[in-house]
Amino acid sequence: MTAEKRNALSRRKRNTILAMGIVLVALVFVCLFVGSSRMSLAESFGALIGKGNEAQTRILWKIRVPRVLAALIAGAGLSLSGLVMQTNLSNAMASPSTLGVSNAAVFGANLSIIAFAGGFLSTGHNVANYTAGANPFATSLMAFLFAALSILGILALCRIRSFSPNVVVLAGIAIGSVWTAATTILQFYATDVGLSAAVIWNFGDLGRATYKTDAIMAVVVLLGFVFFALMSWRYNALLSGDATAKSMGVDVEKLRFASLLIASVITAVCVSFLGIIGFVGIICPHVTKKLLGQDHRFSIPASALAGSILLVLADTVSRSIGNGSALPVGAITSLLGAPFFVSIIFAKGGRHHD
Repeated sequence: MTAEKRNALSRRKRNTILAMGIVLVALVFVCLFVGSSRMSLAESFGALIGKGNEAQTRILWKIRVPRVLAALIAGAGLSLSGLVMQTNLSNAMASPSTLGVSNAAVFGANLSIIAFAGGFLSTGHNVANYTAGANPFATSLMAFLFAALSILGILALCRIRSFSPNVVVLAGIAIGSVWTAATTILQFYATDVGLSAAVIWNFGDLGRATYKTDAIMAVVVLLGFVFFALMSWRYNALLSGDATAKSMGVDVEKLRFASLLIASVITAVCVSFLGIIGFVGIICPHVTKKLLGQDHRFSIPASALAGSILLVLADTVSRSIGNGSALPVGAITSLLGAPFFVSIIFAKGGRHHD
């Protein structure tokens, strides 16, 4: 390819990323002005600039803005994690759930809710006691700790086999199954209140986002994005195989360890605050690579934008059809993701791409 064609291709990719950014900004404004409160466009805009009444301003700045920020940040983080995992594991089906991170977070949250806030060790069947005793940050912390424990356990096991991608995937599936079994046993012994609360937590819900949780997620996702961007040429080398990457001076084992660890931490933080939001880490990287190819200099920022677009769009849909209350955004992404996942599996030549 001549230098002129390369420049033209790079320019087209940059323009595509710019267009995605414009689409995202437009969707953010649409999302801010859509909701079950039935505020008009003029009322929503007035509340946004501080000229609405107290109720309207509170709805916009205390409910909608934190939700939109959470969608932007978590969408970008989950999509980036999926992209990096697919590259490092050489597996088109890899996603943030591949290493059992989500399963471990679910167990940690269930343990916190069922055993210590709304279940058999504390408040029994009294809903009022559960409401008084539940601590969202304690639940999120427990979810994150178990997710981190799962990550470290899998990576420690894989050190034995020098981070062979197949070993990582198999270890993730095995440990994820253990966490799922433990969660099932825990729920079996839960009270009605504890079980209900645990099941509700499992729903991916942006409604629990606050400015504090958004700030924590933003710091983690931003640091991860910077690391992934700096490693972009190494990921490009990794696409040609471990042997080729090593011949180019890439320490494949260390790169794989650091990348999977950071991607899993991003996932753990997002899941611990928002619950399970599936398929973002599969859909967005695949769409990005179809549009821009596998050059990580472009696919990393594009994947972040694609994840944000998908989750903001899903949140807009969830609040538009919720009939007075927002549906869990995780349900919307799963409805979108399931057919997409099947289409990837059965696409002609799909096994050769991405």
